[in-house]
Amino acid sequence: MENNEISTIEKNVVVTLEYSLEVNGQEIDNGPIQFIQGHGNIIQGLEVEVEGMKLGEEKEVLVKAENAYGSYDPEMEFDVSLSSFPEDFEIKLGQPMRIQDGEGHIFTGVAVAITDESVKLNLNHPLAGKDLLFKTKVTELRPATEEEIERGQLAHSCSGCSSGDCGDC
Repeated sequence: MENNEISTIEKNVVVTLEYSLEVNGQEIDNGPIQFIQGHGNIIQGLEVEVEGMKLGEEKEVLVKAENAYGSYDPEMEFDVSLSSFPEDFEIKLGQPMRIQDGEGHIFTGVAVAITDESVKLNLNHPLAGKDLLFKTKVTELRPATEEEIERGQLAHSCSGCSSGDCGDC
């Protein structure tokens, strides 16, 4: 299938989408993102809403929290003993950090409070509980390759994040 034959977003089409993301009226992210439609490469609520968009089409999409990063879960906040951290580990309030539990699982958490004995960690996604307003424009469409379809992601994609900046993955 020739690239110029693809004019609509549908399953197994590689989409380049220009976007800006607003939360509570403030832009927090923007840029292009590239993904394979129908493979869960982007948040569910956005993927559903861009289905059927045409090349060059612009659309505002409001994704409710439950179709984005889910509800904020207070049970995802808990206290961890300071002695659990290596002595040279720098803990910064409000800053995301990669941490590993005793079984080797790696998490991203944010320290929300520090005492002399413990750190209160929040493991919720930073956008949990928030509605997301995307302003989008479809800038490029092409058929996914067989390898991309088999993998369910682009060759340069990382698993575990939905942003174009995978330096933290």
